[in-house]
Amino acid sequence: MRQVLFEIPIFGGIKVFGYGAMLVLAFASSTWLAVRRARRERLDPELVMDMAFWLFAGGLIGARLFYCIQYWGRGIDDILDVFQFWKGGIVYYGGIFGGVAAFFLYRRLNPFPVRPYLDALAPSIAVGTLFGRLGCFLNGCCFGDVCHSPLGVQFPKGSPPWETEVRLGLIPPDALHSLSLHPTQLYSALDALVLLILLCAYYPIRRRDGEVMGILMITYPITRSLIEYLRNDEGIFFLGLTISQTISVGLLLGAAAYWFWLSRHPKTRYYDMAPAMEAAPALASAAS
Repeated sequence: MRQVLFEIPIFGGIKVFGYGAMLVLAFASSTWLAVRRARRERLDPELVMDMAFWLFAGGLIGARLFYCIQYWGRGIDDILDVFQFWKGGIVYYGGIFGGVAAFFLYRRLNPFPVRPYLDALAPSIAVGTLFGRLGCFLNGCCFGDVCHSPLGVQFPKGSPPWETEVRLGLIPPDALHSLSLHPTQLYSALDALVLLILLCAYYPIRRRDGEVMGILMITYPITRSLIEYLRNDEGIFFLGLTISQTISVGLLLGAAAYWFWLSRHPKTRYYDMAPAMEAAPALASAAS
């Protein structure tokens, strides 16, 4: 854990937060990958670059709002706390909802075929998740339950796990570190890496546009729900499930509906149709 990576010795010292730094890396790397994918798939890289700022802003706003609503009175106590997102405190699924809203708002203003661009963005979501979870580890949030194996990690005094355990009476206030916990942030980062490899491997063999995003919509809720059983920062929300697991169930149902919708489209790919589309733009509607 390293909430502050370093300080820049100007204006009295500017702190560079680990969580904020990882957010910057998440944006830069995911945008680079999406633009690179767009060029390979004969999509518009400038549109992807422009859209990336919308998605990042929408995702960040949605993630922060979700966190502030969920944790109001538990670390978020006034309106000033709402804007201090660089210190950590965003919810992944809130970011997904905000990003989806930004995606369709951008498309309304700048029409483009939906499914090819969804596929181009899917691996970038995995990359963003990877760096985001590394940021969680540096910040100490999204921590796991007590771990009795060598995989366990201890967080220092003053960290979110330490404060939670002191409040629950699990450790004394003078303890120098938390109990040994599952590094669920690193589990999630590894999960994102595996999903990235899976999506990139499936990309060239997809039968129709939209399937790469469909794979992500199925796999992530499952792996997220499994990792959630090892976390200890969220209580039960509904029917024995945490709020994230409850949302994951909803997303799986949405993924099933999405795949049914995909199955009604012909087995064509924008990349294969691109030359014909350049000659006859009217055919582009088939990829939407």
